[in-house]
Amino acid sequence: MSLWRGREKQPELEQQLATLAGEASAEAAVALERATEVPGVPRPVPADLTAAAFFDVDNTMMMGASIFHFARGMAARKFFTSSDLAKFATQQVLFRVGGRETRDGIRNARESGLSFVAGHSVAELMALGEEIYDELMADKIWPGTRSLAQMHLDAGQRVWLVTATPVDLATIIARRLGLTGALGTVLESEDGVYTGRLVGEMLHGPAKAHAVRALAAREGLNLRRCTAYSDSANDVPMLSVVGTAVAVNPDGTLRETARKRGWEIRDFRTGRKAARIGVPSVLGAGALAGAVAAGLAYRRRLF
Repeated sequence: MSLWRGREKQPELEQQLATLAGEASAEAAVALERATEVPGVPRPVPADLTAAAFFDVDNTMMMGASIFHFARGMAARKFFTSSDLAKFATQQVLFRVGGRETRDGIRNARESGLSFVAGHSVAELMALGEEIYDELMADKIWPGTRSLAQMHLDAGQRVWLVTATPVDLATIIARRLGLTGALGTVLESEDGVYTGRLVGEMLHGPAKAHAVRALAAREGLNLRRCTAYSDSANDVPMLSVVGTAVAVNPDGTLRETARKRGWEIRDFRTGRKAARIGVPSVLGAGALAGAVAAGLAYRRRLF
């Protein structure tokens, strides 16, 4: 196959992976929500069965990037090794600089971002996530966005987070905030142990829209009655599938799009804080390496 034909097939492959990621995320969200049910206690029935709200996490619900905070906490606990970081950074740099657009190259670049969990149990990651949330994330929730989520809960609607962060970790954030659940990147596991591979791709961009549609179909939601919130232009696909879209702490491109489309804009930042919290929400070599360095420095301060 020629390079040109390979590139022609990329959009189709990307669409397939995004659809798979969205469907897997919706399935995992429902399964994790049900897993928290107490035997013998009926599952609460929302007063409004067809309306719901979907919140992006990074810089929308939380200051900064959730995966950065989780990675920082894991690094402080020596969850990563220096060889893990070196391998990941090398793979990312080769892909980005070399521009290799083969199917295997693209998928390897995606999966290397979360390959550090390979061989670890789901239970272990969840336990660490609980600790890290309390330690590094609880005080980074935007009060204004949290109030918006509570508004939907008070109206009898369900509220889900939608994020590229692994769904297991995103569910911890949702539970701590008293929300219904979370849609996130699904990490493949076998017998309760992570393989280091993704199901589909990271829940980012169009994949988020697929996840929202898939969850709506499972839960009987009317998307025209649903609301979505995000800070990033990358989430325009998700914002476009619901009846009401709200730009929260928007980047420049999303702010412009919101104005053109008549979407509401909410900004809870001050000038200096707006500049400081712009941590990338997409895994990249620099973001993860920085998180590890910050985590190791944090650990040295503790010990």
